[in-house]
Amino acid sequence: MLVMGVGGGGNNAVNRMIDQQIKGVEYAVVNTDAQQLTSSKSNTKIQIGEKLTKGLGAGARPEIGLQAAEESKEELLAAIKEYDMLFIAAGMGGGTGTGAAPVIAALAKELGILTVGIVTKPFDFEGPQRREYAERGIDALKEYVDTLIVIPNEKIFSIIDKKTSTKVAYAKANEVLQQAVEGISQIIYAEGLINLDYNDASRIMKGQGVAHIGVGRASGEKKAEEAAKMAINSPLLETSITGATQMLVNIIGSEDVAMADVKDTVDYIRKATGEDVNIIYGQVEDESLGDEMVVMVIATGFGSKPKNNDSGSFHVNLKKEAEVKPEAEMAAATEENGSKEKANISEEPEINIPLFLQKNRKKG
Repeated sequence: MLVMGVGGGGNNAVNRMIDQQIKGVEYAVVNTDAQQLTSSKSNTKIQIGEKLTKGLGAGARPEIGLQAAEESKEELLAAIKEYDMLFIAAGMGGGTGTGAAPVIAALAKELGILTVGIVTKPFDFEGPQRREYAERGIDALKEYVDTLIVIPNEKIFSIIDKKTSTKVAYAKANEVLQQAVEGISQIIYAEGLINLDYNDASRIMKGQGVAHIGVGRASGEKKAEEAAKMAINSPLLETSITGATQMLVNIIGSEDVAMADVKDTVDYIRKATGEDVNIIYGQVEDESLGDEMVVMVIATGFGSKPKNNDSGSFHVNLKKEAEVKPEAEMAAATEENGSKEKANISEEPEINIPLFLQKNRKKG
C-alpha cells in the first residue's frame, strides 16, 4: 500500500503520517518545487516537470502541474507499479496537486491499481479562482480514481475555536487521511475474529466514485451506538452515508466486546442507511483498547461516476511522448536557469534546486 502526497498539501500530509508508523504502508512525495521536496521525511521523492518548471514550482497554475506530471510520467509509473493499492493525497486549488493528481490516478488506472483519492478544498477566504480550480481538479480526478474522499477545509471551523493554531487546524483535516489509511491497513493486515481482507476492500471501493470513510471511538455502556454514530457522521467530510448502497464495517475492540455490541453497531448503521444496503462486516481484537471500541465505516455506491470530463484544460494525456507546452507568459517559476538534469527517484534522490535557492537555504 502506497500513500503518495502530491503538491505542497499532499507533501505536508505525508510528513504528518510517517511518524505514525502504520503497518504495511509506504510513502512517496511528488512536487514541482525542488526545495519543498528536501524537507520531506519520505524516502521516495519525485521531482516532476524539471524541464518545464526548473524546480521552481507550478506557480499556482494547474495546467503547469498537469504538464509537469506528463513530462515525468515514466518516473511516476516506476514509483507506483509494484503496489496493489494507492492513496493519492493532495490539496486542490493550487498548481501541482490540482494538475498532477489526475495524471497519477490515470497512470494507476492503466495499471489496474486500486486507487483512492483524498483531497481538500480551499477555504472560502482563498477566493473564487482557487475554488474554481479545485472543482475542476476534483472533476478530473473523479475520472480515474476508484473512490474519492473530499474534505472541504471550511468545515475545519466547525470543530475548532478561535484560538486554535493553524498547525493544529490542518492536522485535524489530515486525521481523515490517517484514519482511512490506518483503517484499511488494519483490514488488510490484521487477523480478525471475523476476517476482512484486500478483496473485501476492493469489492466495496473499486470503481465507486465518491466515498464516505469514517472512524468512531467510544467506551462505556453505549459504546457500540456512540462509535457507530461518530463513524457515519464525520464533521469534516463533504458526504454522509445517506444513499450508500454498499458498506464495509470493521469493529475493533478487546475480547470483551459482546456479540450484542456487534449487533447494535451494524443495526445502527443499517437504520441510518436503509435496509437495502449491502454490509460486509469484520471484527478485530485489540487488547490495548481496554473498554474502548472502534468502528470504521467505508460507504460507497452513491451513484454513477461521471462519464466524461468537461473541465476545460484538465485533460490528461498519457501518450508515450506527452507534448509539454509552457505558455510564453509563465511566471518566474518557469524561467530558464540552465538546469538540464532529469528527475530522479531513489532512496536518496538528487533534487535539483536552483542555484539562487541553494544560496538562500545556506543563509537560513
